[in-house]
Amino acid sequence: MAPPVLHLLASAAPPVVDLVEIVRRAKSGGWTVCVGLTPTAAEWMEGQLSALEEQTGHPVRSTPRRFDEREVWPGADVTVLAPATLNTVNSSALGLTTNFVTGRVVEAVGKRWPLVMMPCVNSAYATHPQFATSIETLRNAGVHVLYGEGGFEPDPPGEGDRRTYPWALALDAARSLAGWRRTPAPPG
Repeated sequence: MAPPVLHLLASAAPPVVDLVEIVRRAKSGGWTVCVGLTPTAAEWMEGQLSALEEQTGHPVRSTPRRFDEREVWPGADVTVLAPATLNTVNSSALGLTTNFVTGRVVEAVGKRWPLVMMPCVNSAYATHPQFATSIETLRNAGVHVLYGEGGFEPDPPGEGDRRTYPWALALDAARSLAGWRRTPAPPG
C-alpha cells in the first residue's frame, strides 16, 4: 500500500523557516509530502527550497501551473495549511485565489477535500473583525481550523516564539482526517 500523501502548504510567518524539520517529521511518520508556499514564504525559504525538494522528491510549488501543464504532485489524502497568516486566512475564507496556496485551499474547500488550517497571527491581528469571521466561515465550510483552545493561541505582538508553534497538532489532525494511523516502528 502506498503511503498517504500530505500537501503541506505554508505562508510567510516565522514558523515557515522550520519546514525542513517538519517535512522530516512527517516523512518519518509515514507520509509522502509535497510542499507549497506563498510567494513571500518562497522568498524566505529560498536557501532551503532545494533541500525540501530533495527531501520530498517533488517540486516545491509557489506558482500555479499553466492550463496546459500536467499536475506534478500526487493527489492528497489531506492538505495542511500551516502557518497561515492573517492575509492567507482571510483570502482563503473569501475565496480569493491570489497565489498558489490560496488557490489550493479554495479548491480543497470547494471539492470538500480534507483540509487542516492552523493560523499563526499575533493577538493584535487576531482582534481584527474579519479574522473571526474568516475562521467561522472556514469552519462552516468543513475546514478543520486549529485555532483557540486545542490549537494555535496567539501571543502579543513581538512576544511569539516560532519554536513553540504547535506543528504536532497539525500533523495529528492530518492523520486523523486521513483516517490513517501510523504503524508503530519495531522496538529497538
